[in-house]
Amino acid sequence: MANKEQLQKEVQTIEDQAVINEIVLFNDDVNTFDHVIETLVDVCNHTFEQAEQCSILVHYKGKCTVKTGAYNDLEPRCSKLLQAGLTAEII
Repeated sequence: MANKEQLQKEVQTIEDQAVINEIVLFNDDVNTFDHVIETLVDVCNHTFEQAEQCSILVHYKGKCTVKTGAYNDLEPRCSKLLQAGLTAEII
């Protein structure tokens, strides 16, 4: 029985060390700051201040990581960003 528990702990440790994916938002010449901020608040659960800072980074740096996590969590969020007219990808 101890072997099964040890194996489960090892599997959990490996899962915890899994690669973390990121949604990267890219700058464009179409969307307003307000639209980007509102979308990040709605889709990525950012605070207003966090979304505002991300929008400024995207504007001046060209891109910004807006969310990290498991791919299964990020994929629907990235799809919603794209549907909102933003340019984003999961890396």
